Amino acid sequence: MNMEEIKIAGDCVYDGAIVRVSRDTVRLPDQTTAFREVIDHNGGSCVVAVTPEKKLLMVRQYRYGAGQVMWELPAGKLEKGEDPKVCAARELEEETGYKATELVSLGLFYPTPAYCRERIFMYFAKGLTLSRQRLDHGEFLEVGEIPFDQAVTMVMTGEITDAKTVIAILKVKEMLA
Repeated sequence: MNMEEIKIAGDCVYDGAIVRVSRDTVRLPDQTTAFREVIDHNGGSCVVAVTPEKKLLMVRQYRYGAGQVMWELPAGKLEKGEDPKVCAARELEEETGYKATELVSLGLFYPTPAYCRERIFMYFAKGLTLSRQRLDHGEFLEVGEIPFDQAVTMVMTGEITDAKTVIAILKVKEMLA
């Protein structure tokens, strides 16, 4: 069964620094038309970094969209055309002050595929060495080292609710089992 929707027209309704919003007209499989609102975003990368003491490097920061301080994995936005692994390595060092000798891909996911093209790439960091934290201008966060098993519990009890963090922690838990 063909389920593809074909764009036949589109208008940009907002073009900002981080997202672009379009209102598209699409042809449905039954040949009727419908409107779709789509957010374009470059995507991002996140990193699961576990110290030799089995502590997960996490950051705690205020998220304006959620209106609260949240525990998250080190992560950041991809620059246009940037390799997701390069982004992951950069963000790990900028936010936590650690470098990794190897980043193993954990795959990617679409946070909200119904209306957003954002993809988040996930990595597992190996061979951690302490370097120097280099926060971006306007970035305010605390770094925490949480025992990995405690972080899994925080996911399961709803204390950690950030999607990329939940997915990547559970992937690594399964990988290490």
